[in-house]
Amino acid sequence: MPALGELSAALGLELRGDPGRPIVALAALERATADELSFVSEKKHLSKLDKTSAGALILHPDWIERWAGSALLSEAPYLAFAKATLIFDNHPVATGRVHRSAVVSDAAALGEGVTIDAGACIEADVTLGDGVWIGAGAYIGHGSVIGKKTVIKPGAVVCHAVRIGARCTIHPNATIGADGFGFAPSAEGWVRIQQLASVIIGDDVEIGANSAVDRGALEDTVVEDGAIIDNLVQIAHGARVGARTAIASQAGISGSTQIGERCVIAGQVGMAGHLTIANDVHIGGQGRVASSVTEPGHYSSGTPIQPLRAWLRSASRFTQLDQMARRIADLEKALAVDKEEHEDS
Repeated sequence: MPALGELSAALGLELRGDPGRPIVALAALERATADELSFVSEKKHLSKLDKTSAGALILHPDWIERWAGSALLSEAPYLAFAKATLIFDNHPVATGRVHRSAVVSDAAALGEGVTIDAGACIEADVTLGDGVWIGAGAYIGHGSVIGKKTVIKPGAVVCHAVRIGARCTIHPNATIGADGFGFAPSAEGWVRIQQLASVIIGDDVEIGANSAVDRGALEDTVVEDGAIIDNLVQIAHGARVGARTAIASQAGISGSTQIGERCVIAGQVGMAGHLTIANDVHIGGQGRVASSVTEPGHYSSGTPIQPLRAWLRSASRFTQLDQMARRIADLEKALAVDKEEHEDS
């Protein structure tokens, strides 16, 4: 277990308190014990300091007078906490070996220190960079290329000819490169449009569990460097996600939509197809995006919950809007006539 002084050095933070104090884990402020480290990221939580039993806190220097115990001082406490989680990381580590039950094509190229866990399947002409980790039961399709130190977690599927950059994480049961939803109507029914392009994922990308990034029909689907995608997100064929953009759970991005850099797409946002979203756009939860967004900024839509009776009244009035608009237009015309007649007289 690290001592507080060691954490201070590793995180590059000023220490107030005993550098020899052992810290066994990180913990939430309300549940932290005397040998655990916690943090306060927002001023509104300072009122909880009187009730915490934490052995030490990560705090902003401006708040130190509110805490008599040991502290690591940071101008960005939440960021410092994020870095501290790396020190206490309890995930399993790669073995650097190929499990005997994995199926690896003789035509696959494996870099140094590759880990392939039980039941994984690596098809022909796959290239795995140095330090790649393929989790149990994962599937890597023909001709795919995966960059160094990328982790494909258990059950994930990477379809044929997909390219994934370095230091990415594809979480369990995500599917990268499945066919996009492309069909043409005919008198006999739907005719499949073969999805002939692929998926290109940059470096340092994270894609959450059960998310899907579909391949394009004629243009690649692209996720640029540093983008982070939550669980249960759908990225459709031919879409592009800009660098360092974040997309939260249950969002759906329709085909060929182009999202700029450093955007934040909140949970359950739905985007129509063939749109362009500018850089630095933040779209609030359940936002419905039906047209392109050309200017950076915060955008919202959707209807917040109300008590049932109030919502029923609002819903009823919504159905009357067209009729009300016609009545208002008629009144405006009548008023205009009355004004004209009054002026003439």
